[in-house]
Amino acid sequence: MEQAISPTIEFERIFQENHAAVFRAAFRITGSAEDAEDVLQTVFLRMLRRDRDAEPVGNIASFLHRAAVNAALDVVRARQHSRSVPLEDWQPVLAESSHRRPDRVQAAGEIREWLRGALARLSPRAAQMFILRFFEGKDNPEIAREMDTTPGTVAVTLSRARDRLEQEFRTYLEGAA
Repeated sequence: MEQAISPTIEFERIFQENHAAVFRAAFRITGSAEDAEDVLQTVFLRMLRRDRDAEPVGNIASFLHRAAVNAALDVVRARQHSRSVPLEDWQPVLAESSHRRPDRVQAAGEIREWLRGALARLSPRAAQMFILRFFEGKDNPEIAREMDTTPGTVAVTLSRARDRLEQEFRTYLEGAA
């Protein structure tokens, strides 16, 4: 006689198997360990509170990654008006030798902040594809499988996202000059 698995045990298993990937996805977008932890908590709390009558999730890892990306983009959108720079952005600077020019270090941090904001302005689907491709190194067929679409759709979406980001970056550089 088979015994049903307790929802609590199932949730714990899902958390153990996926929490690191959710954190990494959120950290790549937010650039902040504190924000990534908040996203991690948000994603799993939403999953825990999910209506039991909701449609079952087929690919839980993909579902959680998408939820992490969306929640992280929400965090970035919410702080776009804030000019604070997370400590993690300064960590490489503090570890470097003193010969690196401070203006280049500051510019690199500003560009990272710009990119986070620009990704937040993309549609969630385009942002997720961009992150999977350029932050996580996945190829178009992998992204297509994970997002339940075709490699052609991924290619077109990425091309449009790149074009938009390049245009926004040119505008950003003109304003910074």
